Amino acid sequence: MNDGPLLEAVGLGKTYTGAAEDVEAVKDVDLRVYHGSFIVVRGRSGSGKTTLLNLLGGLDRPTTGSVVIEGRDLAELSESELAVMRRSEIGFIFQGFGLIPILTATENVEVPLRLVKTPAAERRERSRILLELVGLGDRGPHRPSELSGGEQQRVAIARALANRPQLLLADEPTGQLDSRTGEGIIRLLSALVRSEGITAIVATHDPAQLAVADEVWELNDGVLTAGTTFAARR
Repeated sequence: MNDGPLLEAVGLGKTYTGAAEDVEAVKDVDLRVYHGSFIVVRGRSGSGKTTLLNLLGGLDRPTTGSVVIEGRDLAELSESELAVMRRSEIGFIFQGFGLIPILTATENVEVPLRLVKTPAAERRERSRILLELVGLGDRGPHRPSELSGGEQQRVAIARALANRPQLLLADEPTGQLDSRTGEGIIRLLSALVRSEGITAIVATHDPAQLAVADEVWELNDGVLTAGTTFAARR
C-alpha cells in the first residue's frame, strides 16, 4: 500500500460573496487523508461540512489553498479533467440519495458505468455484484419509489462504488434515515472501506457514527481541528 497521503489539503479556504457581507465557509484548512482510512468530519448544520467535501472532491474551486489527490493539484486541472477524475476516482453519496426516479435500482447503479462507456454486459454484472454487496440482490428491478429510505441509500452507495473509486465522500448519508437504519448504513460503509480497499470521508452531525471511524475531525464555523484518532482500528 502507498504510504503517502491519498489526499492533502493546505491552507484550504472558501469565501462566498454576499449582498451584505462575505461568508467564509471554510477557513485555512490543513489535512492529510491516508489510504484505507475511514474519516468522520463532525459539525453542526452550517459548520461548512458540505463546502469542505465539495472542495475535496473537486465539485467546487477554493478561494485559497490547494487540494492534491495522488500528487495532482486540483487547481491545475481543467473542468473536463476534473470531470474525468470525479467519474473514475471519486464516489459521492448525498443525504438526499440522488437517485433517478424513472430508473430501476440496477439502472441507477449503471449510470456512472455508462458515463465511462463500460460495455453493457460488464455494466449489468458490476451492478448485480454491487447490489448483492449492499444487501439488495433481489431489488434490482425496483424503482426508488418502491424502495425504503435505507434501501435507496444502499443503492446510492452501490452507485458510488460502481467505477471502483479510490475516495468516497459522503455528505450526511444518514440524515434522512431513522437512527436504526442510519446505524446500519454507516456500518455498511465502514465494512466496504475495509473490504473494497477504499478511503472514506463522511460528514455528519450524528454522534452515533463516530464509533466506526479511524479518525474524527471537528469542524466549527469553517475551522477544522484534529479530533480523536483510533490507531487500533488502522
